[in-house]
Amino acid sequence: MFFRMMNGALLRQKGKMLMIAFTIALGASLATAMLNVMLDVGDKINQELKTYGANINVVPKEASLLDDLYGVDERSGVSNKYLQESELGRIKTIFWAFNIVDFAPFLDTKVTLNGAVENVELAGTWFSHHLDLPTGESLDTGMINMKNWWDVSGDWITDAEEDSAMVGSLLAGRHQIAPGDVISVAGKNGQKTLTVKGVFNTGSDEDELIYVPLKVAQDLADRAGLVSRVEVSALTTPDNELSRRAAQNPKSLSIKEWETWYCTAYVSAISYQIQEVITDSVAKPIRQVAESEGAILEKTQLLMVLITILSLIGAALGISNLVTASVMERSREIGLLKAVGANDFPISMLVLTEILLMGLLGGVIGYFAGLGFAQIIGHSVFGSAIDIKPMVIPLVAVLVFLVTLAGSIPSIRFLLSLRPAEVLHGR
Repeated sequence: MFFRMMNGALLRQKGKMLMIAFTIALGASLATAMLNVMLDVGDKINQELKTYGANINVVPKEASLLDDLYGVDERSGVSNKYLQESELGRIKTIFWAFNIVDFAPFLDTKVTLNGAVENVELAGTWFSHHLDLPTGESLDTGMINMKNWWDVSGDWITDAEEDSAMVGSLLAGRHQIAPGDVISVAGKNGQKTLTVKGVFNTGSDEDELIYVPLKVAQDLADRAGLVSRVEVSALTTPDNELSRRAAQNPKSLSIKEWETWYCTAYVSAISYQIQEVITDSVAKPIRQVAESEGAILEKTQLLMVLITILSLIGAALGISNLVTASVMERSREIGLLKAVGANDFPISMLVLTEILLMGLLGGVIGYFAGLGFAQIIGHSVFGSAIDIKPMVIPLVAVLVFLVTLAGSIPSIRFLLSLRPAEVLHGR
């Protein structure tokens, strides 16, 4: 009898029932899309932000100490300590090696330009460097990948072009230098003539620099095999209270906290591990970049959570109106059931079962539609597919159940308030 009554109600009110399923499907699809994107968005946002520069700076201990005590910039050349170029491959051997997206070494030195009296800053670096790692793997890294957002007039140079240079826009403007011009630079260990292949604009202090292949700067400064600093671009997890405590003093952590911190991709943990493999180095997070990444990620995830919550609230309100209208239409039927002895519980279960069946149908349709919406968001915003997270399935199932139940509460209350005598007499 129970199933016959339920089947009859579904057939008689199939329009309203399909609208209930459609409302639930809309809410479930948006929840599925937002949850999948939210769980996958961290790496994609970090990857997107990595195109705008490094978030870790590795310097010799002495240079870091001078900066901490006197505010001396690492590029000033005051420190006479350097890092070994031969050790740089070790950066890709740390626990979080796969989170290291790119890195580039720099050797900073002072030179005179075209025989002028004033000194200008020259930096040698890897532009696109092939590196064989101690693990037997190899990679291509360098400044072209890390600084691809630069506005370059002319062309980038390669590591093999040791007679070429790139000049910052401010320095180029002051000395009337354009791509194709020949300049002469003189350092501690001789003079070199260079052809300017590109003039770059960064909107920062780097616009005052001359960039050359690392070998050229090492020859001019008489610092073979040495670098002043290394900029590292890494995918990181937003900081929390544990990572901030560890950044101040890792030794203050308990063994369990230390293991959690060390095995999580916090910028402080990755910096600590870099220090472990590079001799006499200090790896310092570039806080403005690291904190901006965390803030952007948290705000993006919060926005997605709010969209999900609002969509589910809207679905619950829509279900409430539809189910209440359905119960009002069936008030005579419900009144008759009460009049012949049916109590409130089985009648309520009859209505709830009908709505939950529609919720199941709408939830399944909404889940698969949401997967499609997630891929549309991924390709249109991030240019790549969104990974499907299995944990979203039980989350969406629970949310659909709760929303369906919440939307049914007003109609159940109305059902319980019906009095058979009044209903059957048309009052």
